[in-house]
Formats: sequence, structure tokens, C-alpha cells
Amino acid sequence: MAVGSKDLTAEKLDQLDSERLLEELKKAKEELFNLRFQSATGQLESHGRLGTVKKDIARIYTVLRERELGIRVEPTSADEGPKDAKKSKKAAKAAANAEAQTEATTDEAEEAK
Repeated sequence: MAVGSKDLTAEKLDQLDSERLLEELKKAKEELFNLRFQSATGQLESHGRLGTVKKDIARIYTVLRERELGIRVEPTSADEGPKDAKKSKKAAKAAANAEAQTEATTDEAEEAK
């Protein structure tokens, strides 16, 4: 996938796993560094490319953050289970909290009798 191109949309980034996203982020940051260096030395031909690469970096960070918050789910392969361990831990914790709350409500109801 080319950094700074129309191929790097949020939908296509969503299909990549986190490792691949981090690789794309590293490539984009390297390209931004090179573009800034070219700009400082007066060798930059396309100034619009700076903005495009910055937007690509922002898109990658957005997808990673949304996965962290559970808004987006990391894609899974056919033979593996879900890779998003944080989400499963959050789901287990929420279930445990709901169960504890139900027990507390049941105990209060029994004491009221």
C-alpha cells in the first residue's frame, strides 16, 4: 500500500491487522521526515504531498485508537479466534460486574423480606 495515496482509506486500513498498521505508520513517518528534509533544503517539488502524508498518519492513528476503545474490531483470520484480547477482557469484566450487581440486588431483596 502506498503511503499518501488514495489507496490508504479508513475502510482499507480497517482491514489490516495492528502489526501491519504499525508498519504503515512507520513508513508514513519516514516519508514525512524525508519530505520535511527536502522542504528545508529546497528540493521539495510537491508541497501538497506533506499534507497528504500527515492525513495518512492521522488516519492510521484514528483506526488504532478506535480499536483500542472498541469502536472498531481488529480483523481476524479464518483459523484464529479474535485477536482483540482487550475487548474480550472488557466483555468478561462487564459480565462479572453485571453478575455482582445482580447478586447485590438479590441480597437486598431477600433482606427486605
